Amino acid sequence: MRSGLSRTDVAHHLPHIVERMYRNIPSGVGARRRDLRLSPSDMRAVLERGAAWAVSRGYGSEAELERVEEGGCLEGADPDLLSTRALERGRPQLGTLGSGNHFAELQYVAEIYDEPVATAFGLRLDQVTCMIHSGSRGLGHQVCQDHLRVMLDASRTYGIALPDRQLCCAPLDSPEGRRYLAAMSAAANFAFANRQVMTHWVRESVCEALQIAPEAARVDTVYDVCHNIAKLETFEIDGRPERLCVHRKGATRAYPPGHPGTPAPYRHVGQPVLVPGDMGRYSYVLVGTARAMRETFGSTCHGAGRRMSRRKAKQAGDARVLLGELRDRGIHVRAAGLATVAEERPEAYKDVADVVRVVHEAGVSTRVAQLRPLAVIKG
Repeated sequence: MRSGLSRTDVAHHLPHIVERMYRNIPSGVGARRRDLRLSPSDMRAVLERGAAWAVSRGYGSEAELERVEEGGCLEGADPDLLSTRALERGRPQLGTLGSGNHFAELQYVAEIYDEPVATAFGLRLDQVTCMIHSGSRGLGHQVCQDHLRVMLDASRTYGIALPDRQLCCAPLDSPEGRRYLAAMSAAANFAFANRQVMTHWVRESVCEALQIAPEAARVDTVYDVCHNIAKLETFEIDGRPERLCVHRKGATRAYPPGHPGTPAPYRHVGQPVLVPGDMGRYSYVLVGTARAMRETFGSTCHGAGRRMSRRKAKQAGDARVLLGELRDRGIHVRAAGLATVAEERPEAYKDVADVVRVVHEAGVSTRVAQLRPLAVIKG
């Protein structure tokens, strides 16, 4: 998200903003908002319509939908393929952040590398931004669990040798493959709606903390992009267009200028690529390239990845000391528990700048801006 605010506008209000964000956006295992209750028909609409359902209920504007991958809705979603348990887990979790590495982070633009593209994305130096990392929550996890046994059986049925049982699979055109893609698309739509609701609550939190109108804050979406998803997309193979299933695990889409899948407002420069870092250093905005279409199926990195296990990170130091160190650097953190803070300490992650430099030099996505943290909420 981008805003009409500068770092100086929020500098003295960060503790208040982070508290408002933490109050408005449920974080952690089991957290929920009591004022967002989904009936069975609501749940079905979320799974079929994605972010458009959220906008229809007042969570954002229609204009934001054209700045969401696939308009915030994957076609072919079939809610009837989700188990009762998946629906039960998802119903109270819409509009929630979750735990682990999920976060909502208020940031500012620290560096601009490509001025024309940054301008097209609505970004400028010292501007306040916000990045959300969350997805389909327990619903998506349950969809995966429900299909693991099915896919293990299918692998044997179709004679697929597995180097690891977690790589179980089925042909795309098989009944098992088609059912999984339809269920996964429904989970993706839940994720689109989930992030759209939280985007609106970030907007409300900033306005409440600063006591300003939404028109003054001007908080809206730059882009919402998927990761950890499989999608059917068209690429040129040996000079001919081919429909392929592209599985982006720990990766994200990076479409170039002129591509029909790049949102219309950005089609002249390329699709925004969001690369989160850690809560102590920086994140990046990149832009997709034609080279990515030729070499990496329109894909690039999603982040840096961990260099410490969660257990080792918890043993690396006192979380209270870490919170104090971050606060001394002007970074305000609010979390559901100290264990999450310890697990997510900055040094538990590789330096995302190193990863971004590699993809930039390889030309599969190029740097646009660096964002640095101001306030973070975690589950």
